[in-house]
Amino acid sequence: PESSQSSSQEPELYSPASPGPQREPISTYFEEKVPIPEDDLTKLFSFRKLWAFTGPGFLMSIAYLDPGNIESDLQSGARAGFKLLWVLLGATIIGLLLQRLAARLGVVTGMHLAEVCNRHYPTVPRIILWLMVELAIIGSDMQEVIGSAIALNLLSVGRIAPAGVVALTRVSGLSSSGLRKLEAFFGFLITIMALSFGYEYVRVAPNQGEVLKGMFVPYCSGCGPTQLEQAVGVVGAVIMPHNIYLHSALVKSRDINRENKKEVKEANKYYFIESSIALFVSFLINVFVVAVFAEAFYGRTNMEVSLQCNETGSAHSELFPANNETLEVDIYKGGVVLGCFFGPAALYIWAIGILAAGQSSTMTGTYSGQFVMEGFLNLRWSRFARVLLTRSIAIFPTLLVAVFQDVQHLTGMNDFLNVLQSMQLPFALIPILTFTSLTSLMNDFANGLVWKIGGGLVILVVCAINMYFVVVYVTALNSIVLYVFSALLSIAYLSFVSYLVWRCLIALGVSRLDFRGSVQYPPAVLMDEQPEFDS
Repeated sequence: PESSQSSSQEPELYSPASPGPQREPISTYFEEKVPIPEDDLTKLFSFRKLWAFTGPGFLMSIAYLDPGNIESDLQSGARAGFKLLWVLLGATIIGLLLQRLAARLGVVTGMHLAEVCNRHYPTVPRIILWLMVELAIIGSDMQEVIGSAIALNLLSVGRIAPAGVVALTRVSGLSSSGLRKLEAFFGFLITIMALSFGYEYVRVAPNQGEVLKGMFVPYCSGCGPTQLEQAVGVVGAVIMPHNIYLHSALVKSRDINRENKKEVKEANKYYFIESSIALFVSFLINVFVVAVFAEAFYGRTNMEVSLQCNETGSAHSELFPANNETLEVDIYKGGVVLGCFFGPAALYIWAIGILAAGQSSTMTGTYSGQFVMEGFLNLRWSRFARVLLTRSIAIFPTLLVAVFQDVQHLTGMNDFLNVLQSMQLPFALIPILTFTSLTSLMNDFANGLVWKIGGGLVILVVCAINMYFVVVYVTALNSIVLYVFSALLSIAYLSFVSYLVWRCLIALGVSRLDFRGSVQYPPAVLMDEQPEFDS
């Protein structure tokens, strides 16, 4: 239950991890809050209010358009044609439902997921959970740097080395701007992606009937193991663990009176509408990429592409061996083949779209890292110190990758990074279902029976699909040492996931699993946040 105190006092929150009350953590993002127009609450819909709530959903949707997603899209089109578009649609809908849970947690409690984890998990599990989420963020950061490196390499015709991209992608993490200006800038980057990939779609002109058939007919005629693995990869690329933490924090940027049940209900409604619009836009952009490569390159061989590149005088024709094996593409080769078949403009516009995807994802990754570290560790540092620490954790792996890999091999790391993020997915989905199901935390907005059962089944399916992707990747390594290491790692991994599931089931109402009565989910006392200070 909520209580009220003077706004001049420091807020206190219960934390089972540390005895006694503790102060509300400050944040890097909420120096200002967007006011909500005071329209009649009885009105079913207001465009003014929708505009006021617009922003967090589009920032969240960036994760559905990062370079890892783009690569998954183009490989889906090149390997399976239009046949897996329905998988992309289904994954996006599942992602929307999961983002709804994240947004509701932030709106109702006034805390984001990392803060709630800090208050409800014991110290050791909380630290392990933080480390797992940080791994996911590092993996995402590396993909973004890879995407930006490839884009700049294509635009500069190989003159800009990958290592030079790291500094550029980190500058965005140290920038400061007004909240609405920042959200507008992300909207601008999404617009660049829509125009870039939309140009490719119009230029290639795919069969619209095949696009609609692939999107709404859940069937894959003539598909084999390659297409199955690609379908699993599509789901893994779309649903990303750090994005759940990010969205639960971004919704705190609006000035909502959480003591007013009608305002909270209204905020949940408008955030869901905004998220639906944002993910619909991201879905269309993903469809553009799938359809372009399905129409132009599905079933083509290396020989065909090599001959075409030689005819057009491309400097990259050596990328494609003169054999009749099926064409394999990635972000880098994808731009090259577009240039060979549809002219230099197609290559450069493709690179601009990839650069926008990489840079926008880098910036949202910056915020994800800050929210996660602040929430799990309850940091009370100045803005610069927090940003510097969270970005330093990710910059060293990305710098090593950029220095020791050339651009043609950089993109090959995306499979490994997708596996890394797939393994971290339970560490976002299980906690979000756990805490949004707690009546003591969510009050009247806790998940009902349908959401508890349906959400649990969706999360189970998504995690199972991602674990299949991990198993397929590991079995392809062909190394006994790696098999043994993977087996040992799996024991520790599954043990921790089982612990989270155990606590989740207790939160869902299976109280008989709490044999010693040791699991308690006390209500959090929520207060108005205080303005940030700099030490």
